[in-house]
Amino acid sequence: MAGHSKWANIRHRKERQDKKKGKIWSKCSKAIMAAARAGGPDPDTNLALRYAIDEAKYANMPKDTIQRAIDKGAGASGGENFEEIVYEGFGPGGVALIIEALTDNKNRTVTDVRQAFKKNGGNLGNTGAVSFMFQTKGQIVLAGKHDENTVMEMALEAGAEDVQPPEGDDGAWVILTEPSDFQQVKEAFEAAGIEIAEAGITKLPNDQQEVRGEDARKLLNLIDALEDSDDVQKVYSNASIPDDELANLE
Repeated sequence: MAGHSKWANIRHRKERQDKKKGKIWSKCSKAIMAAARAGGPDPDTNLALRYAIDEAKYANMPKDTIQRAIDKGAGASGGENFEEIVYEGFGPGGVALIIEALTDNKNRTVTDVRQAFKKNGGNLGNTGAVSFMFQTKGQIVLAGKHDENTVMEMALEAGAEDVQPPEGDDGAWVILTEPSDFQQVKEAFEAAGIEIAEAGITKLPNDQQEVRGEDARKLLNLIDALEDSDDVQKVYSNASIPDDELANLE
């Protein structure tokens, strides 16, 4: 459907994240430290660390900063013990939201999340309230222009589940995989020298909920408020904001 492409939503999210680069790097560092502390400093044997490092690289985080986070997380003593927590709720317009947090203080985190929902027209729900509306998938976004046959053939041979061609002149290829196949598909494109703009394990909605007008504005404010929390790592939603509506909200 025009104005509802997956790439439009990915692009808009990325543009908003780019404006918060310092905070994104801080969250990447925390994810790296937590993964290194839990599973060791070697990304070849610690899959969670490998994913965290990759996300930091896609966010253009410097190599030395990544290495410092690994070293700090893998240190025998000192450093924080982070706990993973997932919150679920509904935003304006009935939009479903999943919030992944990494925290050393659960009381602080739940207070931040609850306040964000309360101030922006949403409701924090119980565990399981919306998670059934999403699927966990590997997602790879390719940078630049590519030959359709090459991308299709490579993705399917590597084990991809779905290949979504660009929509419009500024679109991008989006490759979807099962989580277990994500790494091998990503490595196939890397080995072929095809630049990846963004890749990771994500949660994709089974269906999208269109929001416009004031609901769309409140929803974006809610997501901003959640992402402003130092403890919140990722926010997923089933919202679809049409391109013309996004332009009005800029």
